[in-house]
Amino acid sequence: MERGAAPSGAGLPRRDLLGAAGALGLSAFLAGCGVGGSGATGAEGSGKGTIRALFMKQAGYSEDDITKMTAGFHSANPGITVKTEFVSYEALHDKIVAAAPAGTYDVVLIDVIWPAELGSTRVITDVTRKWPEAWQREMFAGAVEVPRYGSRFYGVPWILDTKYLYYNDAHARRAKVEAGELDTWDGVLRAARAIKAAGVTRYPLVWSWQQAEALICDYAQLLGAFGGRFLDPSGRLAFNIGGGVRALEFMRRSIVEGLSNPVSTQSIEEDVRRIFSAGQASLALNWTYMAAQANDPRQSGVAGDVKVLRTPSGPGGRPGVNGSMALAISASSKQRAAAWKYISYLVSPPVQDRYAVSSLPVWTRSYDEPQVIRANPVLVPQAKRQLGDLIARPQVRSYNAVSQLLQSEIQKALLGQKTPQKALDDAAHRAEDLL
Repeated sequence: MERGAAPSGAGLPRRDLLGAAGALGLSAFLAGCGVGGSGATGAEGSGKGTIRALFMKQAGYSEDDITKMTAGFHSANPGITVKTEFVSYEALHDKIVAAAPAGTYDVVLIDVIWPAELGSTRVITDVTRKWPEAWQREMFAGAVEVPRYGSRFYGVPWILDTKYLYYNDAHARRAKVEAGELDTWDGVLRAARAIKAAGVTRYPLVWSWQQAEALICDYAQLLGAFGGRFLDPSGRLAFNIGGGVRALEFMRRSIVEGLSNPVSTQSIEEDVRRIFSAGQASLALNWTYMAAQANDPRQSGVAGDVKVLRTPSGPGGRPGVNGSMALAISASSKQRAAAWKYISYLVSPPVQDRYAVSSLPVWTRSYDEPQVIRANPVLVPQAKRQLGDLIARPQVRSYNAVSQLLQSEIQKALLGQKTPQKALDDAAHRAEDLL
């Protein structure tokens, strides 16, 4: 998942480490997962010692959150020391692959689009046997799919995310736009026209349309809304027919009409957050993390005016892009038992519920927990409705190469260098050999 760089804990409300009651709940949860020091040797290790974990330093849980989580883990597991490292999202994939032969990391954060590649090439470990059967019932279906490739699990979902529609309520009121008008994508364009005509903002919409994975995330959400799909039932590329074409036509039309800021084609999610928070845009798609930051007066000039809706609908429905991430164990790790303890701790409901400001839990029951609702009252009601309906980007071994081709061709359409149909036809033709 492409994510914009988020300041490490800057201005975000934080919580103390797990208290006694939370620790008791966590102990019971981990016991139910069968996690313990088995004393095994070899690749499993003793369940004690030092492990290294690789995370990204962008949206989702902040570095400050992860540092506090890890401190809590150390308190509960005095025989294990975790050394954490953070890199940008753009560097994460290549860092995992490059470090794999040396066994540098025991735990790695992986994007939803990587299990096919990293699992099939044995960069990460198949942990299917470690998965408690209850997890598949207790997690959102979209979360369960994050680390799965085929019938096997190559990790545990940890960051459950999709893009929501953010809007500036003060801007909308000035243009006499009602929230209900934003329920469909056609309605969003009509609202943008009204906001522009009222002189509220020159470019009401801003998007993450830089030639990066961010672009594919936005495109996927629109493709699903317009009834398209990445692959047909036989596994062939299908984004260049039907809804896939209509989605790109929608994107290009918003630029031609002067509704989408032209800087969108050079922006990723953090750029979108900054522009929206400066009051220079009225409508935007972005991940969970923007809700807290855009409504924080220390980081935003529009705090208090930021509202969140689930993704608008189109003729094909209203799926949100599955932008989730999972924690995986490196195949070369010699400390798999300790790594599994750490992963199980981070993913457990008590920990996820406590740190729900910037990343919401993978557990369905968490969305009725008062502390989760209090942590993100603007977003949780919409997330509870949206997270059950997610569209996945294609799980293919060559995903990164296919995505890069598609990014390039979509950019050409957005910039008016090709028609949407021509751009997608060219992308499908060039990418077919990669499948």
